[in-house]
Amino acid sequence: MLEFFQDFITVSDSTLRLSTPLLLACLAGLFSERAGIFDIGLEGKMLAAAFFSAAIAAVSGSVWLGLLAGISASLALALLHGVASITFRGNQLISGVAINFLAAGMTVLIAQSWFKQGGRTPSLFAGGRFKEITLPFADTLASVPILGPLYADLISGHSILVYVALATVPLTWWVLYRTRFGLRLRAVGEAPEAVDTAGVSVIGLRYSAVLICGVLCGIAGAYMATGLQAGFVKDMTAGRGYIALAALIFAKWRPWYALSSCLLFGFLQAIALRADLIEKYLGFKVQVHLLDALPYILTVIILAGFVGKAIPPRAGGEPYVKER
Repeated sequence: MLEFFQDFITVSDSTLRLSTPLLLACLAGLFSERAGIFDIGLEGKMLAAAFFSAAIAAVSGSVWLGLLAGISASLALALLHGVASITFRGNQLISGVAINFLAAGMTVLIAQSWFKQGGRTPSLFAGGRFKEITLPFADTLASVPILGPLYADLISGHSILVYVALATVPLTWWVLYRTRFGLRLRAVGEAPEAVDTAGVSVIGLRYSAVLICGVLCGIAGAYMATGLQAGFVKDMTAGRGYIALAALIFAKWRPWYALSSCLLFGFLQAIALRADLIEKYLGFKVQVHLLDALPYILTVIILAGFVGKAIPPRAGGEPYVKER
């Protein structure tokens, strides 16, 4: 029983860590899509943020400068998406895909030119990475049965960005459902003409949502390179942006549901890392490659519409043209 509890703590700890970039990207997409701007480019923004955060952290030795650089890179791509889809009323899906291709090629090209290490950055040490935070009384309570390990080994011991991601969930709920800005943001994704008639700028609200999306994607990418791993490698996001989109659809564009769906995807990734536990507790062996594919299989199932009907914002994906 004790051994099972320790394995549970280990898998849950990995789930929380692996869910963090998915959760941040999912909430980023939630802001954007609630305002009527579909964003396939979550993957590209995360990838660009991961590279620039790792690169600047490696050069400067400061993880905080790296985080700022990652957010700035993501914001630049978010602004590009906003100009293409809001100002010039271009196809939002094509713009997002273009951003993904741009980030995939740009990061490897700059990394090779800058560091000459095959498209990767140097490994990060000391001040170049986010350190794990030990919460108050974690060491003292560690010996307490059940609750002690849950607090000391599961809740405590994560980097600050993990706690930022978790805190972003109630903050997003509060902004969307308890503030005037959130009410207008949701309205502009459903009926932008009504918002315009009320004298509120549709363009301004949509740009605000796109920029919030950029900030959250920047934090997600920076966490991957400076918290989850110790540097940037080619295509390190590995489809997490698309998984975040699937989680958003699964969550039906609601913050608390987004947390649950991202934890589910994170759990599948964590199980893939501990395939031995399946054989240990269930008595049969599963191929690691199949476990690695599970999050992507679930993504396809969700996007195909097999897990309930998800209705997006009515004005989503449609450029707003003001009536004269």
